[in-house]
Amino acid sequence: MAESWNTDTSEAVYRSRDAIKNLRISVRVERVTSSVVLSQHLQQTVLSQQNPGVIELDTLTPQAQAGDNVEELVVHWQEKLFSQSEMDLFQSEAACHSPLEKQYHTEVRALLRTKGRRNQRVFTYTEHDRFTSLQQLHSEDSVTTAQSAPTFLAERMSTVRNRRQERRTVDCSVPRSKMITWEPSHDFVKSSHVVTNAMTTMHIMADLGPPGRLGLKENECLLFTVRTDGNGVVLLKPDFNKGKEPYRVETNGEKKEVWRLTLDNVSTAMAAEDKEKEQHMYKDLYSRHKDYLNSLVGHDFEMPPPGVLRLMVNGEIVSALGFEYDNLYVHFFMELPNNWSTLPFQPLSGVTQTCRTKTIGKESVALFSYPFSFEAFHLRENESQESLPQWPVLYFKVLSLDYWQRYRTEGYGYLVFPATPGKHVVTCHTWRPLQTGTVSGLRRFFIGGSPELEDHSYVRVPGTFKGDRLSRFGFCTETTGSLVFNLHCLQHARAFVDARDLRKKRQSVVDQLGGFSQQGAVYNIMGRRHGPPVLLAICDVPAPLKNSFHAKIF
Repeated sequence: MAESWNTDTSEAVYRSRDAIKNLRISVRVERVTSSVVLSQHLQQTVLSQQNPGVIELDTLTPQAQAGDNVEELVVHWQEKLFSQSEMDLFQSEAACHSPLEKQYHTEVRALLRTKGRRNQRVFTYTEHDRFTSLQQLHSEDSVTTAQSAPTFLAERMSTVRNRRQERRTVDCSVPRSKMITWEPSHDFVKSSHVVTNAMTTMHIMADLGPPGRLGLKENECLLFTVRTDGNGVVLLKPDFNKGKEPYRVETNGEKKEVWRLTLDNVSTAMAAEDKEKEQHMYKDLYSRHKDYLNSLVGHDFEMPPPGVLRLMVNGEIVSALGFEYDNLYVHFFMELPNNWSTLPFQPLSGVTQTCRTKTIGKESVALFSYPFSFEAFHLRENESQESLPQWPVLYFKVLSLDYWQRYRTEGYGYLVFPATPGKHVVTCHTWRPLQTGTVSGLRRFFIGGSPELEDHSYVRVPGTFKGDRLSRFGFCTETTGSLVFNLHCLQHARAFVDARDLRKKRQSVVDQLGGFSQQGAVYNIMGRRHGPPVLLAICDVPAPLKNSFHAKIF
């Protein structure tokens, strides 16, 4: 009858809070070759016939053959069990040179005096023993099915040096420019590719040689490997049987033999009282760690002073499209109106990288994805003031750069930061000054350059303008492309979180600090029940300012 085997010899990963020193592994190896099966069959036949004349078969009793065909023992974590070859080697003091070998010599002599050796075939290699990855690869062929073989990746990875296992000091005489290999060779990648964590390893081996010929290196087979790190992760190869079929172990050589391998976890289960005590200990540890982190962060949330609105903008210049020339870049700066201030180290201007355009649909688009951040504070000087606040403005200029390092102005534009918090996607259209005549176009094409604005705030309403009406009659412009912005606006003020002054919050913070848009604030003022009538005068603006208006309230 064919015997079934457990063919799943892959690596299993466990996570345990318990100390790894409490691990106990039950290992059982049993020979299942045809000669053993025949001897057991003859034994059963003799016992059934009760024939006292057949005396020579008494030597084949299970008690006499148990030490050769079956061995079962419990192995502790990092427990050293000597093989027959190690027993023969470490008996001689002349063969022991290192401190570890001298220690093994003392232990072997003690075992020989007391005759306390409890293993014959099964032995272990601990963390301090020499057991290379190449030997491990060839030994892993034993615990598997007859048809399986190491993969190509496993054979190649067996010769790769782990990066963290050989730490070397850096020579100060080596230039820093040579510490990075910009063009690594194939051998360099092969020897420096793998990154591993510090793992503690233990191997459980077996000497599956014929009876009476134990101690030969070629008969040693790897049965089980345990690896663990300091974070409670335990890796087993292969996994415990857990009631499944045993693993098949096949020896090499002229006379191949098949063995059964059974692996079980026989660690002592924790008592209910100890488990509860451990849970309380971990709970107390996590609570202390939480208090420690809270002490580092603090309990008080940072609040601006009373009457101050804090505006934070995380923006991105996404793309530019519709411009005449390629290789675009953007100059931008922020303008702070009255009663606005910022931190001393806050940059108020910037320039993007030069970006080439690509055709998307029917448009030439330059994808910048340039991030910027901005933080400002608005201080209300008078509690009774009811004038509309002016919000910060971002002015920008789009330029192009050609092969001869000639730049051309492609367009001017501005962006008023939104008065409402949240995410905003804003598209700003641009224009540039235009000179009439053919000479200006030829100059722009051949030698670069174009008319520029001395004051960039002229794009909107200049900050120096003090009159009632702004006239731009006779100023020629040309519409160019557009710029797309992504804005994430945050507003922070004490009135937002003060529930007792809810009505005051709506009147002073939203209205006076610009919670609504300017147009909504104007409608709010027009809808007041008391006070004199409001006369609203809106001036005429030229084409470049068609997206804004200038209002004066009398």
